[in-house]
Amino acid sequence: MKAWGPPEPPEDAGNEQDAEVRAGRAREREDRIRALETAGIDLDPASIAKRRGRAHLEPGAGDPGDHDHDGNHEHEHEHEPGLAAHGHPHPHAHSTEGEPPVIGIVGAGAVGTALGVALERAGWPIHAVASRDQGRRDRFRSLVPGVRPFADATPLVEEVELIILAVPDDAIPGIAGALHMYSGQAMVHTSGLLGADALAGAMAAGTQVGSFHPLVAFADLERAVAALHGATIAIEGDPQLLDLLARMAEAVGGTPVRLAPGAKAAYHAAAVLAAGGFVALLDAIVELGRVAGLDEAGSLAVYGPLIEQTLGNARALGVAAALTGPMTRGDRGTVARHVATLLDHAPAVVPLYRAAAEREIELALGRGALTPEAAEELRSALVEPLATAT
Repeated sequence: MKAWGPPEPPEDAGNEQDAEVRAGRAREREDRIRALETAGIDLDPASIAKRRGRAHLEPGAGDPGDHDHDGNHEHEHEHEPGLAAHGHPHPHAHSTEGEPPVIGIVGAGAVGTALGVALERAGWPIHAVASRDQGRRDRFRSLVPGVRPFADATPLVEEVELIILAVPDDAIPGIAGALHMYSGQAMVHTSGLLGADALAGAMAAGTQVGSFHPLVAFADLERAVAALHGATIAIEGDPQLLDLLARMAEAVGGTPVRLAPGAKAAYHAAAVLAAGGFVALLDAIVELGRVAGLDEAGSLAVYGPLIEQTLGNARALGVAAALTGPMTRGDRGTVARHVATLLDHAPAVVPLYRAAAEREIELALGRGALTPEAAEELRSALVEPLATAT
């Protein structure tokens, strides 16, 4: 439900000067306002502007709180044909009972776009998207037809019930602080690191904040949307909002989970190791494969099955029991030759090999595969070639 209809016609608009017609329009407007006020929606533009900490903006005036969501500094607002931009804030739309909320997404990068597509396909329509980058807005609109695009998030907030901030972690507090919700609205971010309190700046009486973090690698749109099926989605928020976020997670095929208080940083660091960290390990494997005459595809073909087998072993036997190789056998000579070869052919890989080897030694010690003396011999083998090289 929108608070304001089309602007009133000018006084000289032909037969619209008829007093009875104007009186009828005025009555309709008053009826709409009374209905909205009965629903508890603040319709006083002055009080809203005061709550936002800035003067009321006239139509077309720039917003001093403008912010950049995607690294681009455009300032236009786009509107559907026939919809006028209003100088005052207006109450947000409401979904009907039993239906998904009216959703707006701030940020049209990899995460925001994939979530928008997944939610739309799941029957949770996206009403609006905000991004400074016109190319990203256009792509989002091509993937989610009918969405209203904005270059700034402020007008988006005026039109939706649930605001999803799909922007970089460092940008979340600042963007939230420049936005102010109405009673009955909720805002969530997609960070795996930050808590819901990062959105405190956007809150007003009767609003809720939370987080919605899918444990998915968003490298490719369709692969990410498919990966949401069965993915873990960490949710956070007040009980009522948690119920909504759980249903939203299940709608896109995910499994909602609640993390222990204070656990998000460790949870997210583990996710970074599982995704970006693993890619870094793959890159090192590919670099060493080139020394053996393999291109990238060849290395993935040769070593991929071993990776998959190791993961299968870890699932079936446990992580420590899945450990194999020279660290479990105490093969000091093998480790020393590895380090020497890496120094000659792939010196950038040496720190990664040593860090992984130290972790492997600790695992082998923990399961009783190595004596303390053998472990020290392996550690010496990791550093002696370095001393020789210098």
